[in-house]
Order: sequence, then C-alpha cells, then structure tokens
Amino acid sequence: MSKKNAITFVIMFLFGAFIFWYFIRDIQISVLIQDFFTINWWWILVAFMCMALYLGLEAVITKIIVNTQSKRFTFKDALRVPLVEQLFNGITPFSSGGQPGQLYVLVQTGVDAGKASSALLMKFIIFQGMIVLNFIMSLIVGFQYIEEKLHYLAIFVIFGFIIHLFVIAILLLIMYWYSFTKKMIDIVIRPVRLFISNDKFVSFKNMIDEKVDNFHQESVKIAKQWKLMFKIIIITFFQLAFYYLIPYFIMLSLGFSKVNIIVVVSLHVLIFMIISLFPIPGGAGGAEYSFEALFKSYITNSTKLVLALIIWRLLTYYLGMILGAIALFIKPDKISKK
Repeated sequence: MSKKNAITFVIMFLFGAFIFWYFIRDIQISVLIQDFFTINWWWILVAFMCMALYLGLEAVITKIIVNTQSKRFTFKDALRVPLVEQLFNGITPFSSGGQPGQLYVLVQTGVDAGKASSALLMKFIIFQGMIVLNFIMSLIVGFQYIEEKLHYLAIFVIFGFIIHLFVIAILLLIMYWYSFTKKMIDIVIRPVRLFISNDKFVSFKNMIDEKVDNFHQESVKIAKQWKLMFKIIIITFFQLAFYYLIPYFIMLSLGFSKVNIIVVVSLHVLIFMIISLFPIPGGAGGAEYSFEALFKSYITNSTKLVLALIIWRLLTYYLGMILGAIALFIKPDKISKK
C-alpha cells in the first residue's frame, strides 16, 4: 500500500469515528451501553456470516473464471481479490480503486494481465447487471415509501440507477455495436483537442481506442461462454442476497422481530444505489445518513437505531477495509506457468 493510500485509510477511520460521534452526541451513554448489552449476538453472528459469504462467493466466482484460463490458482489467492477490492473501494472516490486493486492482486499471483482483465471484466459486467436487476425489483417494493417520506432521497435513488444503467448500456454498446461506439467516442472526445496539443490528443485518442478495442475483443470471448456466465449469474445472485440481508439480521438482534424482510432488503438495495453517488470514499456520511433516514420508521428506538447503524457500517465497510489491508500483505501462491 502506498503512503498516500495508507494516509487515506487512517483518515477514513477517523472520519468514521467522527460520524459515529455525531450520531450518538445527543444520546445518553448509559442508555447506549444498556441497549448494547441487550443485543442478541447470535443474530449479529448471522449478519457477520452473511458478509463473510458475500466475500467468499466473490472469491468463488474469481476462482471459477481464472481457472478457465490459468491452472493452479488457489482459493487463498482468489479470496485476496475481493478483500483487496473492499480496501481500495473504501479509500477511493466512487470506489474507483477496486478494479485496479483486483488486477494488481491477480497479476501478483502470476496471472497474465490480459487474462486477468478479461476475468475482471466478466465479473464486473455480471455484477453490474445483477445490481440493476435487483434495483428494479426493489424499486417496486420500496420506492413508494421513499417518495412519500423522503422526496430528496428518491431523487438520489433514481440518479444512482441511471448511472448504473448507463454503465451497463455503454458496456453492451461496445460488445454488440462496436462501430457505432467508436464513432460516438470520436465525437465525444473531439472537444478535448481544444485544451491540449495535437500530439497529446493523438496519444490520448490512441489510448482510448486501444482500451475500447481490447474490451470489445475480450467481451466477444466472454459472450460465447454461456454456461460459465449462467453459473456466475446464479452465484452472484446469492452473493448479493446475503449482503442485502445484513440489516435484517441486525434488526432481529435488537429485538425488532416483526419487520418485513422483503421491505428491509429492498431498502438496503436502494441505500446501495445512494452510496454510489457520494464522491467521498465509501460514501462516508451519505451512507450513514441514508441508513438512518430509511430505517428510522422501523427502528423506533433512537438508541437502537444508532447501534444498528454502527454495527451495519462496521460489517459492510470497515471490516472489509481491515481484512483487505491484511490480505494485501499476504504472500501470494504463484500459479504454475505451465
């Protein structure tokens, strides 16, 4: 980890501590401690297992894909990929560092950079597709609730959906309408010529063309592997399902046993969309505010609401960053070059 990333890592934990303080500032510490000791830790363990399964199933997906290209890729190295992804997603704006972090880990194990990019591409396309599909289903269940009580969050939810849908549309255009995409890219980047020299513009255009060409070639290969894609789609469905269930088990641990599991899952899906819009690493601040705003109608006790928020954030954000930092320094098993 670079010095800059290490500093960001520490800053995000300090910022998180400040956010937690902000939410508990008006709560009596004695009441908070009392409610803390009434938590049913078995349900917290279930929530922890859901997060572990979320990371573990992504490791399974990584291993399945990489094994089609490179032999002797161990599960230990496969598990390092989602953990390092969690770390770099958590310390970079808009989670932009996750993909390069995964690529670094795969190359570190001896996987060819081109094959590693292909594996990550397949995983990314399917993951984004499943997010959009889950969002559409959750929108039917939970959007009316947001629109009625929190109009401003409804705007963020829709905007987040548009961004994810736009990403999928661009990927599909490159995959299936290559010539049109190339022409559109040429038109979009043309104004850049006004701000840089001709030589730099040509270099920039060549770089964009190369990335688009490589993406198209790899995506064509991926599109032909329908059985593999179907298997990964099924695993990704369960991977996301475990992640979305985490708030439900946290609420059970706090004694709220009459909550509707479908509504809770749907609200968590919508929070996932909202977080992706905040430029601060990990959506810090926006994530906590969204959780409090959406779940305060179900967790009516303000102290327990703060406890639920803290436990949720520790499991879904800070835990992954800590494990990712550890995984980054674990020596990889070099795969067989044969």
